[in-house]
Amino acid sequence: MQYRIPGFLLLSAALAAVPVSAQAGWSVRPDGSGRPTDVKVVAAQPGWKMTTGPAAILYRAADRGAGNYRVTAKIALLPGAGAHQEAYGIFLGGSDLAKPGQSYTYFIIRGDGTWKVKRRRGPDVGSVTRGWTANPAIVRDRPDGPAVNEITVILGAQNVRFLVNGQEVWSGVRSEVGGDGIAGIRLNHNLSIQLESFAVSPAKP
Repeated sequence: MQYRIPGFLLLSAALAAVPVSAQAGWSVRPDGSGRPTDVKVVAAQPGWKMTTGPAAILYRAADRGAGNYRVTAKIALLPGAGAHQEAYGIFLGGSDLAKPGQSYTYFIIRGDGTWKVKRRRGPDVGSVTRGWTANPAIVRDRPDGPAVNEITVILGAQNVRFLVNGQEVWSGVRSEVGGDGIAGIRLNHNLSIQLESFAVSPAKP
């Protein structure tokens, strides 16, 4: 299913995503009319603590993949943050991220152990995979400590593989999923995570 955001919200989002919104080296692009200042990024070993008000993407211009490459993020969902089952993960193939025509594909998981792949093209957002799918490879949220998951996407010449903690949960056709572009983090609203590591690197053909 797809939905369209009213034009005036697109303008607000575009204005909100200018480079001066960068925090701790990360640029912030909130959804809709959200403000970058409502998303907090703080350098905290290991990596960065990220807290959202509105849903948003966070990215660095240098994290760009082309050809055969992989995107990997080690993310700790902090205690209590997953109680309302909001999703978090990575995006890839990003372009025009500070403009109304923003485009990217994102692979997200939830604290209940489910995952989904979605794709944004400007104001339109659609699901690449059907519904939320459970997979035992995903570490579920816990009340007594962070739930840590390593989320990876590997892009080959023809196919794209989606993995959690080294286990493939789905694979798709590259022409349908997306390809070259900026990669980063995708967080839904009211979440708090510790991004322990993030990397874009070449992958074997």
